[in-house]
Amino acid sequence: MAAKNNLIKTADIQVTAREIDFVTRFERNWEHLREILGIMRPIKKQPGAILKSKYAEGALADGNVGEGEEIPYSKFTVKEKEYAEMTIEKYAKAVSIESIKDHGYENAVQMTDDEFLFQLTTMVTGRFYDYLNTGTLTATEATFQMALAMAKGLVENKFKMMHRTATGVVGFVNILDVYEYIGAADITIQNQFGFQYIKDFMGFNTIFLLSEGEIQRGRIIATPVENIVLYYVDPNESDFVRAGLVYTVSGETNLIGFHTQGDYKHAVSEAFAIMGLTLFAEYIDAIAVVSMTDDTTLGTLTVTSAAGTKTGDTKVTVSPGLETGHMYKYKVAADSAPEVKYGQSVKTWKAWDGKSDITAATGQHITVAECDNTYKALKAGNDDVTAKS
Repeated sequence: MAAKNNLIKTADIQVTAREIDFVTRFERNWEHLREILGIMRPIKKQPGAILKSKYAEGALADGNVGEGEEIPYSKFTVKEKEYAEMTIEKYAKAVSIESIKDHGYENAVQMTDDEFLFQLTTMVTGRFYDYLNTGTLTATEATFQMALAMAKGLVENKFKMMHRTATGVVGFVNILDVYEYIGAADITIQNQFGFQYIKDFMGFNTIFLLSEGEIQRGRIIATPVENIVLYYVDPNESDFVRAGLVYTVSGETNLIGFHTQGDYKHAVSEAFAIMGLTLFAEYIDAIAVVSMTDDTTLGTLTVTSAAGTKTGDTKVTVSPGLETGHMYKYKVAADSAPEVKYGQSVKTWKAWDGKSDITAATGQHITVAECDNTYKALKAGNDDVTAKS
C-alpha cells in the first residue's frame, strides 16, 4: 500500500537537532532579555540600513518682549548622527575528530556550542554598553544613592521635555559599586542567561550589574525603556541564501542563522552562524551618564581672550577641551572675575558653544565654567577681556 500524500519522510528533514537547539536557545535568551528590559518586539531592517542616533538642539529666544512687540520664535531641531550600518556578520568554529575522541562529544562539541552562543550574545550587548557610555546627559554626584536618583530624574525630565512618556527606566551599574552600597542588605540579585540584574530597585524597573570591562566603577547609566530598540536583519532574507547558503532559523523572529556540517577532508565538525543584530538607544541625549566622586576640587580651565571679529566682541579660547556631555557657561563682570566653586549652579550664567565670539568690553573680566547637565560647575577659568575696538 502506498504512503499517503504529503507524508514527511526522512529525506525531507534536512535540519539537525543541534541546529534547531542552537537557534532556539539563542532566540530564547534574547526574548528573556527583552522581557527583562521591557522593550517591544524586535524591528526588522534590511541589510545596508543605517541606524541613526537622535538628539535635540536649540535655545529659547529672549522672553523679554515689550508691549505690542512680536514674540520671537524659539528654534529647536532634532538632529541625527549615524551610528551603524545593519549588516550580516559571519562566524564559524570547528572541532576536530581528535578532540571529540579525547574529550567526548558533549565536551568537545556541545560545550563549545554553548560558549559560541554566549560569545555571540555578549558581543551584541558589549557594543550596546559601549554606546551607552557615550550618553550626553551627564551629571556628577557624591554618593551611589544620589547618582542613581539623579540618573533616573535626568532621563525622565528629558523625556518630558521631548513630550514623550517614560513608562520605566533601566539602569546599568558596576557590580562592585552595587555590592559596596548594599553591603549585607537583603536584596535579591537575579541571574539568568548570563545577565545579573535587580528588579524594582530605587524606582528603576531593572538595574543591570555589569563588569568593570563594561562600565567603570563610579558610573551610573540610565535610559527610559522606550529609548531602547532591538533591530535585526533576517538571515533568510540575506544574499547568503540567494547564493545557496542555507541556514537553520527559528521560523519566527529570525535573529540568527546556524548551520553545521562535517568536513571529511580535514575530519572536523564545522559550525557556522550569521546574524545582523543591534541593540540600540535611539536618543543619545536621553542616556544619562552620572559619575560619582568625592573630590570637590574645582578643575582648572585656561581661558584666553583676544580681539573678536566684530567691534565690541572678544574671541575666547579654552583648554583643555570640553568633555563629552558637558557644556560651557560664562559670566562677565566689570570689577573682577566672577568666582565659582565646585558644584555651584551656573544655570543663570550665559550659555556658550565654545566657538562663537562673545560681546564684552575691553577691561572687563570673564569667567568660563564647564558644567554638567545639572549645571554643576566642574571646571572654571578666567581672563581679562580684550575686545575689538
